[in-house]
Amino acid sequence: MKSSAMASFIRFVVFGGGVGVLSSFAVVGLAMGVPWGVSNAVVTVVSTVLCTELHARYTFGKKRGAGWREHWQSAGSAGGAYLATSLAVFVLDVVQSGHSMATEQVVYLGASGLAGVGRFLVLRLFVFAGQRERRTSARGWRLAA
Repeated sequence: MKSSAMASFIRFVVFGGGVGVLSSFAVVGLAMGVPWGVSNAVVTVVSTVLCTELHARYTFGKKRGAGWREHWQSAGSAGGAYLATSLAVFVLDVVQSGHSMATEQVVYLGASGLAGVGRFLVLRLFVFAGQRERRTSARGWRLAA
C-alpha cells in the first residue's frame, strides 16, 4: 500500500532535515583535518547519497535502494536547490547591501523551504514515481497517493 502525499512529505522533511543536521556537525568535524571546501564537498556528496537511499526506501516506499538513475536525478535536484538558495542570497546582497545576518537567514531559510518543496515534488513525481504514475504526473501533475 502506498502512503499519502502528506505522509511522504513528513518523512521527506524528517529524513532530509535529520541528515542535514548531522551533516552540519560532520562538516565542522571533518574541517578540523582538511580544508573547509573539501569537507563541505565530501559531506554534501555523502549526505545526498544517504538521503536518496532513505527517500527511495522509506519516504517513497520503493522497498529497495535507489538505482544510478535515481541517484543522478536526485543529485540534480539537490544541485538545483543549492543554486536556488545561492541565488536568493545573492539577490538579497544586490538589493539590500549591508543587511543583517537575521535578514540573510530569513531569506536563506525561506528559499530553502521553497526549494525543498520543489525537490519533494520532483522526487515524488519523476524520480521515484512508477511508470504509470510518471505518465499521469507529466500530464496532470497529480500527486500519486
